[in-house]
Amino acid sequence: MFIVRLTITACAAILWTAVTSSVLALSLDEAKAKGLVGEKSTGYLGAVNSSNAEVQTLIEEVNQKRRQAYEDIAKRNRTSVQAVETLAGEKAVQNTTPGNFIEGPGGWMKK
Repeated sequence: MFIVRLTITACAAILWTAVTSSVLALSLDEAKAKGLVGEKSTGYLGAVNSSNAEVQTLIEEVNQKRRQAYEDIAKRNRTSVQAVETLAGEKAVQNTTPGNFIEGPGGWMKK
């Protein structure tokens, strides 16, 4: 019985932390809409014009998850991570909502 209560308490604490973090943290969609981050052709996010610590943390977290996903996809398809990054970058730029930023040859621009 103690183990069950401990497990329930631990799960509740993890869930509360996840919910609290997502409420307090800047979401990716918000950061894009505010022009703080944009999509790069490399398949990763970049800071458009902000060195805000919260924005940098968001970029690092998203890019780390993307990198892991790209590595998994490359392994499954027996291809290079770079090939997956390039394709993902093309799709991310294509799917960027008008008004959000993408990185072009001359720097950041609104789509």
